[in-house]
Amino acid sequence: MTTPTYTDFYTLLPYLILTVWACVLLLVDLFIPVGRKGITAFLAALGIAVTLGFSITQIGAESVGFSSMVALDGFSTFANILLLSSGLFGIALAYGYTQRFNMVRGEYYILLLFSVSGMMLMAQANDLIIVFLALELLSIPLYVLSAISRKLTSEESGVKYFLLGAFASGFVVYGTALIFGATGSTNLAAIFAQAAAGVTSGLLLTIGAALLLVGFGFKVAAAPFHMWTPDVYQGAPTSVTAFMAAGAKIAGFVALFRVFATAFPSLAPELTTILWALSAVTMILGNLTAISQTNIKRMLAYSAIAHAGYILMAFVPYGNAKVAPTAIAAGLFYLVAYAVSNFGSWGVVIALEKAEGKGLEIEDYAGLAKKYPALAAAMTVFMLSLIGFPPTLGMVGKFYLFRSALAGGFPGLALIGLVTSLLSAYYYLRVVVNMYMKEGDPEIEREPWLALTTGFTAIATVVVSFVPQFLFMLAYTAVMR
Repeated sequence: MTTPTYTDFYTLLPYLILTVWACVLLLVDLFIPVGRKGITAFLAALGIAVTLGFSITQIGAESVGFSSMVALDGFSTFANILLLSSGLFGIALAYGYTQRFNMVRGEYYILLLFSVSGMMLMAQANDLIIVFLALELLSIPLYVLSAISRKLTSEESGVKYFLLGAFASGFVVYGTALIFGATGSTNLAAIFAQAAAGVTSGLLLTIGAALLLVGFGFKVAAAPFHMWTPDVYQGAPTSVTAFMAAGAKIAGFVALFRVFATAFPSLAPELTTILWALSAVTMILGNLTAISQTNIKRMLAYSAIAHAGYILMAFVPYGNAKVAPTAIAAGLFYLVAYAVSNFGSWGVVIALEKAEGKGLEIEDYAGLAKKYPALAAAMTVFMLSLIGFPPTLGMVGKFYLFRSALAGGFPGLALIGLVTSLLSAYYYLRVVVNMYMKEGDPEIEREPWLALTTGFTAIATVVVSFVPQFLFMLAYTAVMR
């Protein structure tokens, strides 16, 4: 056994900082009075901010650690920064929400920290064993958070998420076992070398990769592995749903991009058709089902499924060496666009939500523009961004996705993406119509951190869309490293 070196620890430094911070905070929280759990929230946010600072200092750094089981490169650093930012947004949305709904528990923020650390480890995983460990580390806290309100609907969502999540983890373990049997290794680079040399069992390797795809498909809520999403999103506390919708999706796609692009490019001829079908079915099913929803949490859940299909579009041509870097960079760009719009839209949902699930119907948004014009304007920006309407970040993201699909030789998939985007305008604009064209008397909760998050994401959604090149170049540079 080799002794860990400075390089090993430097490679995982952000992850180690956040994990140690979460463990210490778990002890510190015992001494914080029940009525002052806001201190725990502040300390959790401080830990993420410190970790984010260290991640930023690692931009441009490259190394591998712990016998090449983890990697530090531009891709992982980009993902870590995005995940840590999502953690900060998650805490900001939860601070007032937990107080309002009598969920003031320090363990909420500690579980969130552990989940973010699992997501970061997933981004740096260079070995299938680490991928599995990271998957469990990010998932188990989310199972608990889904049920943390101790209401029947919340506990039901937690149990459903746990059972189906454990089932999906089994696919990852079994797929890993088959891949190890085919190649004799779980290291991504070694798997690629064995597959490229043609000394593996091609069928065994393909089946193993397909099982991994099932596990990742569950995590990103791609059809037909999406069935847990609407019930869990609706039953879980809304602040948890907001964090889960962005964080888990980012981590799942980052793992999918790294594992398949690094280890399985030789399987692209077998997997391309499957990925094409998954992307198309996910876009169609998510958008069609969202049309009939009257509850905004379920509508946004099916929206999240549809957007998983759009992001999958970027990965279909991953076996094309000329197109793959640009396509994966487009996927990373869209993850940023989706995360910003996601937290903003869920922020508005939290502002209108009342006790016992009231304020969650789309009709409850009637009259919002007249009474709270700024909040209605922000929600309009988020809905337009999710449609892909200018001038929003979502429009630029979809442009990059469609361009990648066309460059990869999949015009049919790009056409499906375009048509389903037009279809999505029906249910997104229904929220806007209710806000601006119907009479109502909605009441909102005025919470400083909630207002700050909603305002910041609305401004970022519009402003960055005018200068998206720098963000796309950051994503492209991250992929090329």
